[in-house]
Amino acid sequence: MQPQQILKKYFGYDTFREHQLEVIQKIIAGEDAFVLMPTGVGKSICYQIPSLIRRGVGLVISPLIALMQDQVEALRQNGICAEFLNSSQSREEAQRVEKRVMSGEADILYVAPERLLSESFQRFLRKFPIALFAIDEAHCVSQWGHDFRPEYLKISEVTDHFPDVPRIALTATADAVTRRDIFEKLKLTHAAQFVSSFDRANICYRVLLKSKDKQQLHHFIHSEHPGQPGIVYVRTRNRADQIAYWLQNQGMAALSYHAGLDPHARTQRQRRFLQDDGLIIVATIAFGMGIDKPDVRFVAHLDLPASMEAYYQETGRAGRDGQPADAWMLYSLSDVVAMRRLLDQSEGEEEFKRIQRQKLEALLGYCEAVECRREALLGYFGEKYPAPCRNCDNCSQTVAAWDGTVAAQKALSCVYRTGQRFGAAHLTDILVGDTNQRILSLKHDRLKTFGVGKELSKNEWRSVYRQLLAAGLLSVNIGKISGFRLTEKSWPVLRGELQVRFRTDPRPLTKEKIKKISPKQPPYLIDDAARLLFEKLRRLRLDISKKRGVPPFVIFHDSTLTSMAALRPKNHEELLQITGIGERKAEQFGDAFLKAIHTGRSIPRD
Repeated sequence: MQPQQILKKYFGYDTFREHQLEVIQKIIAGEDAFVLMPTGVGKSICYQIPSLIRRGVGLVISPLIALMQDQVEALRQNGICAEFLNSSQSREEAQRVEKRVMSGEADILYVAPERLLSESFQRFLRKFPIALFAIDEAHCVSQWGHDFRPEYLKISEVTDHFPDVPRIALTATADAVTRRDIFEKLKLTHAAQFVSSFDRANICYRVLLKSKDKQQLHHFIHSEHPGQPGIVYVRTRNRADQIAYWLQNQGMAALSYHAGLDPHARTQRQRRFLQDDGLIIVATIAFGMGIDKPDVRFVAHLDLPASMEAYYQETGRAGRDGQPADAWMLYSLSDVVAMRRLLDQSEGEEEFKRIQRQKLEALLGYCEAVECRREALLGYFGEKYPAPCRNCDNCSQTVAAWDGTVAAQKALSCVYRTGQRFGAAHLTDILVGDTNQRILSLKHDRLKTFGVGKELSKNEWRSVYRQLLAAGLLSVNIGKISGFRLTEKSWPVLRGELQVRFRTDPRPLTKEKIKKISPKQPPYLIDDAARLLFEKLRRLRLDISKKRGVPPFVIFHDSTLTSMAALRPKNHEELLQITGIGERKAEQFGDAFLKAIHTGRSIPRD
């Protein structure tokens, strides 16, 4: 069977997306490939179809133990024989899987890297033909990345024993440094490279100044995404618990997720998020990699992510179905201070710190950007974007910049004259000439910088210090003495050798004020009858998914239900023309959905 026929028969799609067919052809021919595609555009098809065509079993190495079962179940619903092996199974269950694999009953086998590296599993690999090695989330091999897994460093020790088996490494996030690591450590020197655009046109990017974060989050969810699923990222476990509890008290369905929970609780909460339609997960970075839920409508960051890669990866969990979604982030001076301090206190060699410093500066530069957010984000990954995108906050309002050289000199001089040991609040009081008790007791009212900054408000001076810190023109003290200190970059500014420009902090925009780009989508729900039918089909899908113990999107994606409600197929032949419905799903679920559509025809139209 040809790739095009498999795509239609098992997955219900008529055409391949960018690079998919080229990758598939390379792997079928026995060649290696490196695939960099954004989340939600179909990386998995690049190894699933070759696994069905090549002789043997496609071996997929994935760190996502909690999601293997759902991935396998989704393949089975499509009529593909798939299995998984990981530590969640009993010895008896694992032995049954191994027997099915050796007897040729499986086309695809998912394994965790820890299982792959065990001696017993490597002996098992000798007992059956291997079609390919698919290394998913390949960025985990890089120590510079945000998801580093030491086990990934040893994967090539196993694949080296099978020189005739093609390898495909896949990731959604990798800058130039991480890509070099992937090629070197997975020994993919001669692999063909396939890099798709990083652009997720359906995601609207917004960065707001943090004031009252819980109230800001509540207003955002309540006004823009009521009852819709989303992910809220925070920095610590305690904060995840506190925010989730607070949202619950505001009447929202929310749960926390972090590494401090026991494995059973984490699995249960992740499964609830996948299966429920309107649950919000408040999480640390422990939650997320490989989340397959297509209808996440927003990803909110209450704290800064670890890097641009982390930000792209985490925001990419929104809108995998191609429908409009939001990447919404709060940002403050205290966040910058915390991130700078964490970096300076981190362990590791100077080269590691240097790279991490560059990554942090890129992230802070993105937050302070006056140009198109999408242009800045894609530019970090080496992709040029023809701004404006008109689907971010900066493209929907004029963000002014001003010559801040004199203000920067005043701010830096104040840091120096106070002994490089005070933070923004005290320094701001000095600059505006505030004669409070602390300033008087320290005799800081006698400094030359006292009262020299009355032309700016306290909020404006806090913005100046935030931007100086973000740009590396200030750093934070480590240890008992808190506050700011000058850097090597500070002195050219103080000497008048370097001009400084600051961003005028804009007012926050609501979703209604942002002109969205309408993503490509199937015929939409243009009348009340279609909308009512869509909700009826969603209820039917939910009933089926509960009986089968799988997430609703494993049955059909929302986009497929939308097409059903709009086109109203009358028989199996018409049903198979809808994107996302392959032969197996039409056979399993077709009669039930056709009946629901037929009984829905009596709904009056406008």
